[in-house]
Amino acid sequence: MTLPFAENNIGKNSMTRRTLIKAAAATGATAATGMVPGLQAAVYAAGSDKPEKEEVRIGFIPLTDCASVVMASVLGFDKKYGVKIIPTKEASWAGVRDKLVNGELDMAHVLYGLVYGVHLGIGGPKKDMAVLMTLNNNGQAITLSKKLADKGAVDAASLAKLMASDKREYTFAQTFPTGTHAMWLYYWMASAGINPLQDAKVITVPPPQMVANMRVGNMDGYCVGEPWNHRAIIDGIGITAATTQDVWKDHPEKVLGTTGEFVKKYPNTARAVMMAILEAGQWIDAGLQNKNKMAETIADKSYVNTSVDAINQRILGRYQNGMGKTWDDPNHMKFFNDGAVNFPYLSDGMWFLTQHKRWGLIKEHPDYLAVARQINQIDLYRQVAGALKISVPKDPLRTSKLMDGVVWDGRDPKKYADNFAIKA
Repeated sequence: MTLPFAENNIGKNSMTRRTLIKAAAATGATAATGMVPGLQAAVYAAGSDKPEKEEVRIGFIPLTDCASVVMASVLGFDKKYGVKIIPTKEASWAGVRDKLVNGELDMAHVLYGLVYGVHLGIGGPKKDMAVLMTLNNNGQAITLSKKLADKGAVDAASLAKLMASDKREYTFAQTFPTGTHAMWLYYWMASAGINPLQDAKVITVPPPQMVANMRVGNMDGYCVGEPWNHRAIIDGIGITAATTQDVWKDHPEKVLGTTGEFVKKYPNTARAVMMAILEAGQWIDAGLQNKNKMAETIADKSYVNTSVDAINQRILGRYQNGMGKTWDDPNHMKFFNDGAVNFPYLSDGMWFLTQHKRWGLIKEHPDYLAVARQINQIDLYRQVAGALKISVPKDPLRTSKLMDGVVWDGRDPKKYADNFAIKA
């Protein structure tokens, strides 16, 4: 496939790789507070902008939100910054985790909560991890089976009513125990008085297998990224009960994750990859034509392996619920959104820790802020954003109101985690 836009033509950001990375180094030299130990010397002592590792294997799961990683490679943004991104299709989040830890993958399009879980050693190997940037906001959903919808369960409240009146074992699926989809599903169910750990059976299913498992009756509902919610509607087996932006508007979703060791060893490489992916996200969000081109590209069997129509509607905010309702959602999946998407807020990472504590994945309160500072590479991101003239927030904590009206601002995570009525 021949695609346009091999070179960036976004005027204010048209800079050469050498200029950009030198600018990044200059930015970082004056704003290195909180940087990974040893990183500053590794970056600036040699006085070279050349990526230390020029071929970078980035794992991805077949989901719409892998798009900025894929398009950075397909459109050649990576070459502009002196690296070659090799998108590597993976079968499950557990596989992504293992390959990041053992070094088979250099980086990954990965669940926010998975990175934090590995860092703390929850449910798998323990290794120092790094979040380089947020890849996207919004764009996941909770799907209920058509059989449940036919019995009146079309949202959280009606699901709770059905589960109370029609007693049996209800099975719901998420994609990884510490991941984003598990946390959205649990939060949504708990908002209606359902304890997901006591009132239901929750299983882990890789995203591309969700639709097939629902088709054969293995689950009553699931939370997953697109296109596997819209695919269930196209196939006539499920309905959209909620979008994740209904749970938390502009929530963090996938991140560009790697190990702490990789960042220390290859800082120039990390910056080059971040720049390429930021440009790709900017390109995707630039307009209808680009989004359609992206949908056509990632629908290919090499990437998501589905039909274009399963991707290209919700990426534009055109939603249907599978029961006749349609709507335009301005809070659909975004990859850049004028730079608002990508900053790795400390409070975003901390929120996942509060939910891990809420649901018993960790037994004691961690030092929430210290863990987030260890993982989220804020100063590295600021270097890159400064070079690309992308604005960054001054405060690494942001304020959000979730679906139940509870405000999260990262200021008192222990109190926040303990205040939920429904928990493990």
